[in-house]
Amino acid sequence: MKNDFLNIYNNLIKLTRNKDLYLDLKNNDTFSDRLIILLFHFGFFLKVYKDEKPKKEAQKLFDFIIRQIELSIREIGYGDVSVNKKMKDYVNLFYSIIEKIEIWQSLNKLQKIDLIAGFMNIQADSDLIITYFDKYNEFLSKNSLKLFTKDILEIKF
Repeated sequence: MKNDFLNIYNNLIKLTRNKDLYLDLKNNDTFSDRLIILLFHFGFFLKVYKDEKPKKEAQKLFDFIIRQIELSIREIGYGDVSVNKKMKDYVNLFYSIIEKIEIWQSLNKLQKIDLIAGFMNIQADSDLIITYFDKYNEFLSKNSLKLFTKDILEIKF
């Protein structure tokens, strides 16, 4: 099962590394921007697949992903106290993202831009990231969770 979680994590990371997602940022992208985009990917992922896994398994996946994020923050060089504070902030941010993603389908383009702009500095007329997450959400809906538990995917949408 841990191997499945690692493949899911690696696929989410690969999606997050899509350079096109960072074209409409007001500033140069930062670790924080990349982490927020990872959290958006993971939030959509959980939204779509939450019913395919038992709650205990979903919790284990969540714990695994959060642990991987924590390890990444430690690799950057933050100390224990800073890591704990940052992780608390990022987990709270993730819960906010999940709450907003639940209503994603019912939002219009401007509302979606405002939603994402509330978490990161994107340009006000940015529809690239909105279009991307609309397509990502549709892709997730059309594919099973098993697809993500295999090796790293070549995902195009």
